[in-house]
Amino acid sequence: MAESVHTSTGAPSGGAHPKVFPPFASETFGSQLLWFAITFGLLYWLMAKLALPRVGEILENRSNSIAADLAEAERLRGESEAAGEAYEKSLGEARAKAKAIAQEKREALTAESDAKRKTLEAELARRIADSEATISARTREAMASVRGIAADTAMAIVERLTGRAPERASVEAALDRVVAH
Repeated sequence: MAESVHTSTGAPSGGAHPKVFPPFASETFGSQLLWFAITFGLLYWLMAKLALPRVGEILENRSNSIAADLAEAERLRGESEAAGEAYEKSLGEARAKAKAIAQEKREALTAESDAKRKTLEAELARRIADSEATISARTREAMASVRGIAADTAMAIVERLTGRAPERASVEAALDRVVAH
């Protein structure tokens, strides 16, 4: 019985299996190689003309974007360093100014304190001098009274012991001799 062959595939019809896998059939190698070369050429052309330029453009844009971002980051870093240096300089100037103001205030307060102290010292010195003068005057008065009291006491003691009163002049002379020593 003759086998019928399918006209488009070349496979036997009627349930019998071909003996060779069709892509490996040696009769179809030429046409397979031709279609492989056409398909490869078409894909190569599509990749070269459409896909690869787009990928290259994307890579170039990305590279340019990264370079621009890096340049911007470097510029901003420079600005931040400059701002940091300006801040440190400003902070140093503020500290120096604060220190100068504090020193100036300290000197002003010291001068004011010294002036008040000198005024108080002068007032105290005047009061002390007044008090010493008053004390001296009262001491002289008291000493004059003491001399009289001492003379009266000595006369009373001598009179009691001896029974007769001594002369006031002799008692005062004796007191003078005792005070002189």
